[in-house]
Amino acid sequence: MKADLHCHSYYSDGTQSPGFLVQRAIENQVTHLAITDHDCTAAFDEAPGESTEISIISGVEISCGWESLEIHVVGLFVKHKNPELQKLLTSQQLARRQRVQAMNEKLEALGTFGLLDSLETMPCIAYTRSHVAHFLVSKGVCKTHPKAFKSHLGKRGKIYVASDWCGLAEAIDAIRAAGGIAVLAHPGRYPLNKKELEALVLAFKASGGGALEGSYRNIDPKDTQHLGRLAVQHGLYLSAGSDFHDPAARWTDIGRFPPLAQAVQEHAIWQHPIWRDHYCTSL
Repeated sequence: MKADLHCHSYYSDGTQSPGFLVQRAIENQVTHLAITDHDCTAAFDEAPGESTEISIISGVEISCGWESLEIHVVGLFVKHKNPELQKLLTSQQLARRQRVQAMNEKLEALGTFGLLDSLETMPCIAYTRSHVAHFLVSKGVCKTHPKAFKSHLGKRGKIYVASDWCGLAEAIDAIRAAGGIAVLAHPGRYPLNKKELEALVLAFKASGGGALEGSYRNIDPKDTQHLGRLAVQHGLYLSAGSDFHDPAARWTDIGRFPPLAQAVQEHAIWQHPIWRDHYCTSL
């Protein structure tokens, strides 16, 4: 079995269709793929379901707030049409649109027009700052995406607008109401020291979180080991995924990330009761 439990389509900030993701996963010998778009589940109205080549897991990645930080929580095996989940996602999508509209007002004041028209031509439902960065580069306002974030979209940027996400517990509650497993996404990427990260993990578990993402692209081996220890210590499962967005980015691909260590396999998310119930096998 080879599972990639974190990737994005063009319904959020990925560049490709759900069908492309599935085909790419098959080509890369992935057997279980979760599509986890930011704050939307539209991919599952389009993506193929179970097949002899690959199993598709319905997922989502919800942006939320914790201690003044933006934290991402992945939901796996969610019933994507669940009313409680959709109510939260609709609210998140509205917050994203309002944020982009506020950015557009600031951008127009600086003399650059067309952001909203550009976004309307895309299939995306959950607008992100990456979409705005792409527009800034396409207009020649910024040379690269990193420069766009530094000069315009970061906290000190010219068109920065603060996010207004749901709380950590609210995100986890919606995932669990939809029958899913809540996974703390890429924990090593947050600006937290070890003590602060453990505080986040404790808050995550206390709110009903079920797993940590223990492996992802470009993860530091020391982070892999530390996350494994945290999961074992606090009774959480370990998930893994590429966080794939764009095939043009040569440093990432579906299914390309370090495997979970053999020592923590008994804590791997495919040992979770929801996974076992879904596939009726321990895999």
